[in-house]
Amino acid sequence: MVNRRMFRPGFADVKEQVPPRPQHGNNGPAPSKKPAPPEVTHAENFYWVKQMQAHTPMAVVLDNGEVLRGTVEWYDRDCIKLTRQGSPNLLLFKRVIKYVYKDGEESAHGGDE
Repeated sequence: MVNRRMFRPGFADVKEQVPPRPQHGNNGPAPSKKPAPPEVTHAENFYWVKQMQAHTPMAVVLDNGEVLRGTVEWYDRDCIKLTRQGSPNLLLFKRVIKYVYKDGEESAHGGDE
């Protein structure tokens, strides 16, 4: 049986071979890295304001599958007010809304789901 020994370079030898990383002012991230996305994009606010101003007929599908139709009169962080013709207006909590789409776009969603 032959006694074989593994040879590994020492830490100092490896450190000499690796080129040092360039330093960027105040030890910040390298400029090639993509910045983190913003915490708040305001996309939801933009969507609701656009639908309110255009008085777009909307269909709101609730968690239980019920579909409510009307226009959004106002919204806040937790709820929206749905104004309906011939029916009482509703204040809907966003937590019970499954999804929302523009009324008349059922064909784009594959029909009523």
